[in-house]
Amino acid sequence: MDYKISVIGSTGSIGRQTLDVAENLGIKVAALSANSQVELISQQARKFKPEFIAMGNEKAAKDLRVALSDMDVKIGWGEEALTEAAAIDSADCLVTAVSGSVGLKPTLAAIEKKKRIAFANKETLVCSGEIMMKKVAECGAELLPVDSEHSAIFQCLEGRGKEQLHKILLTGSGGPFRGKKRETLENITPADALKHPTWSMGAKISIDSATMMNKGLEFIEAMHLFAVKPEDIQIVIHPQSVIHSMVELVDGTVIAQLGCPDMRLPIQYALTYPNRMPSRSEHLDFTTLKDLTFEAPDFENMPCLRLAVECAKTGGIKPCVMSAANEVAVHMFLRGELGYNRIYDCVQAAVDHFDGPADDIDVVIEADRAAREFVNKNFGKA
Repeated sequence: MDYKISVIGSTGSIGRQTLDVAENLGIKVAALSANSQVELISQQARKFKPEFIAMGNEKAAKDLRVALSDMDVKIGWGEEALTEAAAIDSADCLVTAVSGSVGLKPTLAAIEKKKRIAFANKETLVCSGEIMMKKVAECGAELLPVDSEHSAIFQCLEGRGKEQLHKILLTGSGGPFRGKKRETLENITPADALKHPTWSMGAKISIDSATMMNKGLEFIEAMHLFAVKPEDIQIVIHPQSVIHSMVELVDGTVIAQLGCPDMRLPIQYALTYPNRMPSRSEHLDFTTLKDLTFEAPDFENMPCLRLAVECAKTGGIKPCVMSAANEVAVHMFLRGELGYNRIYDCVQAAVDHFDGPADDIDVVIEADRAAREFVNKNFGKA
């Protein structure tokens, strides 16, 4: 394909799968980024020959320059370099595969360049959805979802006006602790929480899926992507992860998007839209499906999900504070510094502490910073 992409977060799960799709389709790569994974990104650079690479810190950038000293590639580091990689002129499309609020400024820069954005960094819309979607409309950029659920909703709504939509049915597997009481999860370890029943994902998103915070973030993301109210979205637990989401139309018709649980499918569709091309993904065999089951979410034992829906309804900086506090708490848990059930306690405390409108990107960035500081100060190791 005569098409170039930039992939920020190329060494993470979504980034690696994006490059797998790019290799299969013959898509060229203009820029890559990683935090500090020098060995992996150097391998990616040799295969895809980008013109620019952004690293998270100066040491990683220096080490990468040594590793790629025989290649003609520009290497930078820090926030400015990440933004440069995201908005590089030679790329037709940006794939935002970074996790957390670090994606805010790079995404905004790509929007201002009127690029197609294959969007996997849900925290950006959670933190600043109204700002971002307004900017997309003003600049004429194109925002296409990579999350399997939002890609499914997007596909189900294709060719239909918003007036035909009655309700979005946002599905989720329920994670590894579906059906468990919260009090029984007190001694859960990171290894336990990382064992997702159907999806293979990075560590942070795997923990978010265990706590169901990920579904809460997706709830808020769907509000902004599809310009709907919280009451227009219903969360449905679907353990088999075959139906990736559904929409109910005003006449009562329900349209679902099905497929094998493989993130390369929504990634590829975001890159090739509106066209469909052969992929390396398995095809769904209906004769092997014994049952498809559905249930309501257990908000009592999934308090992170309940909190996210509450923040969606309240708005302002609450969703941003929630997302930032959760990110810090999850990393504390992964390092063994915080109990599993305390993740929710951290996030709830931060949400209760902060309030205000989110009408400017600088306000959002400050709310993100303050929430992280709050959690580190009040829940971090002494």
